[in-house]
Amino acid sequence: MKDRVAIDFKDGVADVRLVRADKMNALDPAMFEAILEAGQRLTEMKGLRAVVLSGEGKAFCAGLDMGSFAAMKEQGDKVPGVRDLTTRTHGIANRPQQCAWQWRVLPVPVIAAVHGVAFGGGFQIALGADMRYATADARFSVMEIKWGLVPDLAGTQLMRHLAREDIVRELTYTGRIFNGEEAQRLGFVTRIVADPRAAALEAAGEIAAKSPDAVRAAKRLLNLAVASDAATGLMAESVEQQKLIGSPNQLEAVMSNLQKRAANYRD
Repeated sequence: MKDRVAIDFKDGVADVRLVRADKMNALDPAMFEAILEAGQRLTEMKGLRAVVLSGEGKAFCAGLDMGSFAAMKEQGDKVPGVRDLTTRTHGIANRPQQCAWQWRVLPVPVIAAVHGVAFGGGFQIALGADMRYATADARFSVMEIKWGLVPDLAGTQLMRHLAREDIVRELTYTGRIFNGEEAQRLGFVTRIVADPRAAALEAAGEIAAKSPDAVRAAKRLLNLAVASDAATGLMAESVEQQKLIGSPNQLEAVMSNLQKRAANYRD
C-alpha cells in the first residue's frame, strides 16, 4: 500500500492520499488493491471521526491506467472479482466497485479534495465521498465511453443522486470534459476552493469536534434516505434519535454548549 496510498491520522481525522504522483494517481492493479486496503484499515481504525481523500502531485486521479489492461487480465485469472465482474466480493459490490463504494459505506463522513483531473474511475471514486471540494479549473469526465466501456465503479448509482438524469446521460454518452465550476452547477461538487485539501481538512476537523455518535447516525440516515421509502426513513429517524437522546455523548454536547467549552466526546 505504501507505494500507492498514504494515511496520516490526527485528532480523529484520517488524511488519505493517493501517492502515485508520477502517473497522476492512475488506477493500476496495485492502486486498486491499495485503495481497498486503505478502506479496510479505516474501517478498523479506533477513534476515526472523519476522512479526507486527496491525490498528491498534479491530479486527484486520472482514471484507469490503460497500460495496465494486460496485467489486470492476468490478475483476473487469480483474484475473484477482477475478471469476472459479476462476482460480489464486498457485499453488494465487486472489487473495483468497492474502491468507490467503500467511501459511501464507511461509518464516518468522507470529503474528497479534487485538483487537476478526476477522470473515469477517479471521478467515480470522488463521487463515493460524502462531499467534494474542488478547484475551479479541476477537470472531470465520465470517460469510459472513450474506451468503449461504461462507468462501472458504482458511478451509475452515485451520479443519479447528484445530478439530473438527462445530465448524467449526456456526460456518460459523450465522455466530455467539464471543469470544477460546471461540476458544482451540475451537483457533483460541493464547494469550489483554491486549496481543496486544506479546506477539506478544516471541515473534517470541524466534523471531528462534533458528537461521533450523532455524526455516524446522520450518515446512516442520509445513506438510507436515497434508498428507501418515506415510511422506512421516518422510522429510522425515530430509532436513531431515541438511541441518541440521553446518551453520554448527547449529554456532553448539551453541557459543553451550556458551559461554553470544548466538548470531550468518547468514541
